[in-house]
Amino acid sequence: MKRHGLILALVMLLIGMTANAHEIIKFNLKSSDKYYPGTEREIQVYVPDAYDGKTRACLYVGLDGILCNAPHVMDSLITAGKMPVTIGVFIQPGVIKDKDGNVVRYNRSNEFDMTNDKFVSFLVEDVLPAVERLKTAKGFPIRSSRQGGMIFGLSSGGIAAFTAAWHRPDLFSRVFSGVGTFVAMRGGNDLQAIVRKSEPRPLRIFLQDGTNDVWNALFGHWYEGNRMLASALDFAGYDARYDWSDCNHGVKRANEIFPEVMEWMWRGESPKCGKTQNNLLDTMLVDDRGWATSDSGPRHKRLAHPDTIKAVYPDGKLMVKPQSGTNCLWQYTIDENGMEQNGQPFYWLHSYDNSLLTVSAMAFDGAGNLWVVTNAGIQICDQNGRVRGILMLPAEVSAKNIVEIGFSEHSFWMIDDFSNEYIRPLHITPPTPGVTPKSQGQG
Repeated sequence: MKRHGLILALVMLLIGMTANAHEIIKFNLKSSDKYYPGTEREIQVYVPDAYDGKTRACLYVGLDGILCNAPHVMDSLITAGKMPVTIGVFIQPGVIKDKDGNVVRYNRSNEFDMTNDKFVSFLVEDVLPAVERLKTAKGFPIRSSRQGGMIFGLSSGGIAAFTAAWHRPDLFSRVFSGVGTFVAMRGGNDLQAIVRKSEPRPLRIFLQDGTNDVWNALFGHWYEGNRMLASALDFAGYDARYDWSDCNHGVKRANEIFPEVMEWMWRGESPKCGKTQNNLLDTMLVDDRGWATSDSGPRHKRLAHPDTIKAVYPDGKLMVKPQSGTNCLWQYTIDENGMEQNGQPFYWLHSYDNSLLTVSAMAFDGAGNLWVVTNAGIQICDQNGRVRGILMLPAEVSAKNIVEIGFSEHSFWMIDDFSNEYIRPLHITPPTPGVTPKSQGQG
């Protein structure tokens, strides 16, 4: 019995050592006024034993705190060489409290369900710098890579994980969304349309949901929303996998498959852009050719007012310009005297979170498609006013700074108000003044 007890004690010691092959650092963070004023939240940081503080570790972000036994799963995969040494950052949604410590506002839906880039910008500018100011028990500073990480969330956290990766694929190239809220809550139902129209991003995506997931039918059917997004991802050529079951709205199924998903996420080489079935983008995109920059010289200046932004059809018979208070661009016919007539809201642009777009420049190409620079990307509309393709802006460029755009035989270019020129190689036909583009018909 004594020998048996000694063996049992050794086994328990080994289990304990394995279970604690990491350090968890907890702290509270108050948001800057730039993002979520007055909110505070708990953050837990996982540091594996394998982290030596000499090189930057990969980054994993988990929303709603620690779920799916993530630290222990990561310990096992790191030890087995099935994922790199990784820092885990587990974030609770923000709350606002009164002077007595009572919660007066829950900020989870406002942070997680939005589809713009606000939350991921908060991660980049508020959360990650705070994490990197920490030191581990070994005295090492925490240094996480800002490229190619992973983000995971459930429900509203699931859509937040997806949109964070969508807007910053350079930071999160791997995303796991469980029972994601891709429904009509704060615009999540529109994401499948945007995915179909956008150039592919270098993302690896895993979606999980079940036929019994109707958390709140007022907003829609969660399972149907996930299946529609999956269809869009397949259409757009993403490296994606799905787990469909009969589960309801909860963590149970994600917890079961989490180790498998994590191993799949970190397999092989880094995610790459796929090949889209969008016929406009497919014929236009040049493989592996992104944006380049050049100095165009000081001959350009910023437009004085949005009212001066307009685009004229190559044959001079149509003109387009923005109208205040709407994301629809108005089209006018131009008579023989140069007068604007028959104005209608004609070009319907996509936006995130029902917000008013920033429109800074636009022009027609030789096929009669209208190119519009917005803060939701460069939106390409057909002759009937419908967005058919969306290109990403260069990472460092703000849409509001673009003052001029144009086309050459094999590229599209933009110039900002600092006289920097951005060039994107594309298969495109430049306009010919005085020539009417071939009609695209009723469509």
